[in-house]
Amino acid sequence: MDYQAILEEIHEEIKPEIGRGKVADYIPALSSVDPQQFAFSIVTAEGERYNVGESDKNFSIQSISKLFTFTLALDIYSRDLYKRVGVEPSGTPFNSLVQLEYEQGIPRNPFINAGALVITDSLITHYHDDYKAFERIINFIRDISDDPTVSFDPEVSTSEMDHGFRNLSLAHLMKSFDNLDNDPRTVVQTYFKQCAMSMSSEKLARAMLYLANGGTDPLTEKVYITPQQTRRINAVMLTCGHYDASGEFAFHVGLPGKSGVGGGIVAVVPGKMGICVWSPALNKYGNSHAGTLALEKFVEKTGLSIF
Repeated sequence: MDYQAILEEIHEEIKPEIGRGKVADYIPALSSVDPQQFAFSIVTAEGERYNVGESDKNFSIQSISKLFTFTLALDIYSRDLYKRVGVEPSGTPFNSLVQLEYEQGIPRNPFINAGALVITDSLITHYHDDYKAFERIINFIRDISDDPTVSFDPEVSTSEMDHGFRNLSLAHLMKSFDNLDNDPRTVVQTYFKQCAMSMSSEKLARAMLYLANGGTDPLTEKVYITPQQTRRINAVMLTCGHYDASGEFAFHVGLPGKSGVGGGIVAVVPGKMGICVWSPALNKYGNSHAGTLALEKFVEKTGLSIF
């Protein structure tokens, strides 16, 4: 299959949709991002790379980072992790306080903000220190992307912390239900630093290969998690990776995927490839408008849906 030709065709077809929607202006550091940008990258299990658009430009990965911290926490805690965070779709906005209140501080899944805060908290507890936990997170992401230069943007994390009142509320609410071990402010600060990781679409597509290959990087042969854990993560990506539009994404695209409000969406085709598409203008659910449509076209043209 000529993936390069397919990506170029999609890029041409999607051009009228690029820029439709709005950037994540509730994070001041992201409010000035040019919405007219677009990139689409594939890295296959054999190491072949295909790109269109601004595939080497770094952007804020935001909630895509939740996927990597979930991997680390699942590897450490295994099934015990599910005592603190569920695996069900939420059906509510990603930063909702209401559901968390009536479910007594147990977040529905690791990909809504409350769930991601619990995951970050569990890593801080394991490493006994927020700096060591973040160091483990960043080194893991560098490892799976095979790029030691990957880092985070302190301007973005500071901007998020300065305006992170709702996330602080989520953390304090969970603390009141004894579902947070560490200081809420420390947990939120570490969480914002992981969200402020800056990567390109090509780096993120490369980083997804371990989830496309049963937990083992097919290029370096490093084993990160078990095949069973990989299936669990991919399942939660499919059902919860796009917040309250996850069902729609599964219906139209049919691949395990995770979005971020920086405009990125990662996905995997099990056994075949890691994918990342990026376009900063978001739809009403907080997912990339052009990116979602581009992935839908990709599946239509390649037949690579898991269904």
